[in-house]
Order: sequence, then structure tokens, then C-alpha cells
Amino acid sequence: MNGYTTAEIESIAGPLKALANENRLQILHWLADPERFFPPQVDGDLVQDGVCVGFITEKIGLKQPTVTNHMKILQDAGLVRSKRIKNWVFYQLIHGAVASCLEDVRQLAKV
Repeated sequence: MNGYTTAEIESIAGPLKALANENRLQILHWLADPERFFPPQVDGDLVQDGVCVGFITEKIGLKQPTVTNHMKILQDAGLVRSKRIKNWVFYQLIHGAVASCLEDVRQLAKV
């Protein structure tokens, strides 16, 4: 495909597929500024450790298994990272990952 291998196209498509969902976009927006959108946590720092999946679940208004699935898709796409603290999983935006994804699309469109 005009200088791009199938593997390169697939690596660009993965994050785009993850971004193609309103709930996941909303979660990414919140994770970009966790102190603004979430209350302080007992365990884990919002910025250093990420946001507890329970807070994300409560804020988005979906069932926890659904939110966990959304977070797995975002993590598999390289957009967020997870960290376990005690019995909870915390999620943190990988800063620059969304911008990198969009830059890949921009470069692809130049071909």
C-alpha cells in the first residue's frame, strides 16, 4: 500500500479502532486531566498511579465488566497503562500516544 507494509498499516489501525468509540474517547478525555475529573483516591495518586477503575465505572455509568473491556482495548492499543494497587486496577493515559497515533495517520495521508 504505497510504501507501507501490511504490518505498519495494522499498527496504525489498532489505535484508531480503539479511538472509534464514544465511551473510550470520553475516558481518554478524563484520564488526560484526572485531578479535574476525579475525586482524590484513598489508594493511589491520580497523576502518578492513574485512576481506579471503580471511579471510571461510576463516572461513565456503565457496568464494570464493560468498562474493563473498554480499558483493555485502550491498553492493547497502547493508549493507556494499568497498575494494580491492592485489589484495584488503576489506569493512566500514556501521554503522547494519541498524538502519535494522529501523526501516523497524517503521515499515511501524505502518501
